[in-house]
Amino acid sequence: MSEQADPLWMSLEHNAWATREVLRACAALDDEAWHRRFEIGPGSLHDTLTHIVGAMFRWADRIDGPPRAVRPSIEDGSRRTPAELLALLDLAAADLAASATRARSRGLSTMLEVTLGGTPYCFSLGAMLMHVATHGVHHRAQCLNMLRRLGVQGVSDRLPDIDLLEWEATRGGPATPSR
Repeated sequence: MSEQADPLWMSLEHNAWATREVLRACAALDDEAWHRRFEIGPGSLHDTLTHIVGAMFRWADRIDGPPRAVRPSIEDGSRRTPAELLALLDLAAADLAASATRARSRGLSTMLEVTLGGTPYCFSLGAMLMHVATHGVHHRAQCLNMLRRLGVQGVSDRLPDIDLLEWEATRGGPATPSR
């Protein structure tokens, strides 16, 4: 199976692309709209997208496992622009892709202990990768809801279509159809 047809690779690539598309839509917002509080998810576009990117960094660290330590969270109260989060997203996506490559060579069924909220859990590398690849889906839906509720002309009426098939269509699809 080619890398481009691999479901894990597709999930990781789609996750980064879809988050990038939402951040691009947010680039047209003023600071007030970018930080406006909503009763949904982490509470604002800024905080929700920071959470998505932060999770990518954290899970890359967890997937690599000890001796790699989990780096300090980017969810530290810092206010970033959409452009700054885009730059961090590029780093997080590359780091996560590299962790996925190392996880494949170790075996996706390899189990690692991960402590979440003080409780230790044992997860396979494959499950951790699929978790982080799909984690952003509901948070991006929250972002689209927030963008729609802002009612910003040219943004709220032009929300990106960010599902996996749209991602593949924008890439030009597979080079040759499977038969």
